[in-house]
Amino acid sequence: MVDKAEVVSTQSILEHVDSPNDLKKLTIDELKFLAEEVREKIISSVSKTGGHLGAGLGVVELSIAIHHVFDTPNDKLIWDVGHQCYPHKILTGRKKEIEKVRQEDGISGFTKRSESKYDPFGAGHSSTSISAGLGMAVARDLQCKDNHVICVIGDGSMSAGMAFEAMNNAGSQNSRLVVILNDNDMSIAPPVGALSSYLTRLISSRPYMTLRQMAMGVASKFPKAVERTAKKAEEYARTLVAGSGGLFEELGFYYVGPVDGHNLDDLTTILGNIKDFEDARPILLHVVTQKGKGYKPAEEQPSKYHGVGRFDVESGEIVTDSDANITYTSTFSQCLIDEAKKDDAIVAITAAMPSGTGLDKFAKEFPTRMFDVGIAEQHAITFAAGLAADGVKPFVAMYSSFLQRAYDQLLHDVVLQNLPVRFAIDRGGFVGNDGATHHGVFDIALTANLPNLVAMAPSSQQELADMVATAASYNDGPSMLRYPKGSGLTDNLIQGRIIEIGKGKIISEGSKIAVLNLGARLPAVLTSANELLEHGVKLTVVDARFIAPIDTALIDELAKNHEYLVVIEEGVKCGFGASVMQYLSDNAYLDSGKLKVRCFNIEDPFIEQASMDRQYEMARLDAKNITSRILTLLNRKKLSAVS
Repeated sequence: MVDKAEVVSTQSILEHVDSPNDLKKLTIDELKFLAEEVREKIISSVSKTGGHLGAGLGVVELSIAIHHVFDTPNDKLIWDVGHQCYPHKILTGRKKEIEKVRQEDGISGFTKRSESKYDPFGAGHSSTSISAGLGMAVARDLQCKDNHVICVIGDGSMSAGMAFEAMNNAGSQNSRLVVILNDNDMSIAPPVGALSSYLTRLISSRPYMTLRQMAMGVASKFPKAVERTAKKAEEYARTLVAGSGGLFEELGFYYVGPVDGHNLDDLTTILGNIKDFEDARPILLHVVTQKGKGYKPAEEQPSKYHGVGRFDVESGEIVTDSDANITYTSTFSQCLIDEAKKDDAIVAITAAMPSGTGLDKFAKEFPTRMFDVGIAEQHAITFAAGLAADGVKPFVAMYSSFLQRAYDQLLHDVVLQNLPVRFAIDRGGFVGNDGATHHGVFDIALTANLPNLVAMAPSSQQELADMVATAASYNDGPSMLRYPKGSGLTDNLIQGRIIEIGKGKIISEGSKIAVLNLGARLPAVLTSANELLEHGVKLTVVDARFIAPIDTALIDELAKNHEYLVVIEEGVKCGFGASVMQYLSDNAYLDSGKLKVRCFNIEDPFIEQASMDRQYEMARLDAKNITSRILTLLNRKKLSAVS
């Protein structure tokens, strides 16, 4: 190995890399040292901020090789999901900004078009890269341009139907497209050795590609049976060399690989061959990498260090808040286990998020009743519909932002048929440092008016426990529990109790102004209620509990006995508040003008990364802003007596 001092004296290589153009001046040995520095930079930064660690460490060499060989940003580089883009960001002028990744006023943890010209497509959800890349490739061809389009997609993202839809379409197009399959988890390929490396270089080379094209051209002159036989023989021979390429060949891709994704010598050579390939046929390069490469704790526990909080670099120990309360996710997990112990018909389904949704614990208790379907939310819901149609009680647990991907299945396959599928929708509301791509602020508006769906939003962990029990017992149609990230009102948890469908509850009684709260903003509302007492205002505070059906009797009572009604929800407009307004309008409560109604909700759904508390402050849904807005509504700054 070349000593670093022989390459660049005692200076840092990364210090002199401000753009991909700087990589093109470096030797392979210098690129290898750069890889070490990039890794150190990622580990150091994420240890302070938290973030996606393992995926980024796994693609350091691949990121360097792509930017070394291709001409970005003229050549379009699309990272699927985007959580593996940290080395890409470091290499494209954001090495200082990476120190504030996912922080307020810092850079995003995902690719983002508005952040850099090197991010041609934004992503936070998986399996979009090939579709977007094909669109860019066709746009290039229509405009008679000559740039390359490269999509990097992980093997986990390949489990989503959208990726295969895109590949099927790409295989039928005459557009140059490079898809790099980053195989770091599923182990779909045999170990990469010296022979495999040599043969992959050979298969990707221009002489081989040209000879293959010539051979296929000659074969096409023979009868069809001979042509088909020749084509199959050649593909079979290459599959013996390449392992898993048969599937991709059938989809119309020229398959190259597998190649060691940490071998810069091979990567630069093979990518160079692919860059020079002049055929319009799309190419798939199969790269094998290791998650967490270069950091032992992340190598040994890739799931734990996929998305991680702050940690100690030396020990790998995660920094935890000693005062942290029980979370909504862990509450759901334990309550579902409790219900499943009583009812053998209960099963759980996740779309590649067993840990994030808490179902990993359910899987340990009931391994045969837990189903991880991969990144396939659409399939997860219709699979659950099939289970429910035949007497099983499925709970589908997924993040709110991922439910968006399967709205048609929710509506058409579950709600329309009134099947008793239970949905546990985690991460409702703002989610903090993951930012706009992961906020769960649309689910209330998406589901509030779906016929047959009983939708619940707990204001505390105890309420969630009760709602899990209620959903488990409800068999007359679909149901949904929607809850936030983190913890909230920490009641002493007891066994979940079945609650009456569609019934809210009054927390405190005032006389002039009522606040009808839905969901986990209740602690902020209660704090505001105490603050308003100092201004002479006593609120009626109501916990709505149900998105649908709404408690019309309770709304009648509030409308008849108050001058002001404030509806608060942690979702966008046209959700729960709109349902309440519709009811009030239909029943003439608004005709006389005696009742004044305001909806406090999330006006800007795309608030960027910050702490959750700060995001709710920016949305004016924290206690201080609720107090101020209510006083403004009353058109007074201070009242002399409680009213």
